Amino acid sequence: MSDVHANAASTDHDGPHEGPIKTPKQLVWTVIASFVVPIIVIILLTQFVATGKKPAAGSDGMGEEAVARRIQPLGTVELRDASDAASLKTGEQVFQAQCSACHTTGAAGAPKLADAAAWGPRITQGLETLVNSAIKGKGNMGPQGGGDFSDFEIARAVVYLANQGGAKFAEPKPPAAAASAAQ
Repeated sequence: MSDVHANAASTDHDGPHEGPIKTPKQLVWTVIASFVVPIIVIILLTQFVATGKKPAAGSDGMGEEAVARRIQPLGTVELRDASDAASLKTGEQVFQAQCSACHTTGAAGAPKLADAAAWGPRITQGLETLVNSAIKGKGNMGPQGGGDFSDFEIARAVVYLANQGGAKFAEPKPPAAAASAAQ
């Protein structure tokens, strides 16, 4: 009996091996499908990824305003003619732009605007000392209070602040180039 099983197994093993493709027509269709199907899948995937905006839930990250905020310029360049006295800021303008944050609230120990008691001892030091402190910085105040103004504009702001606190300082003279242009 064992010979019968051995002969049957050897005949099955030695028989012809056939695959799923039996005709040339099936071979042609298989080759075409092996090229076309991956291309169709790739096209569909790219269409899925590329179509429409798909922001996260609750996010306006792709909105026009959000994009505009992200690409806005970080700074600007302002060119001024130092000889043009009209382009220079007044003391009040410099105060509003740079000094008001601390001098209206008294932050970081800054003397408040129009506080005669706080400004009295400072005024006795003289205008030149006050201007020098404002330009170079003193205590918690950085140079120019962190601003970017000309020394003449800073002097105007110091006169404005001190005069609001009881001083009688005269408005500083414009720089030499501006003075000669004005005449």
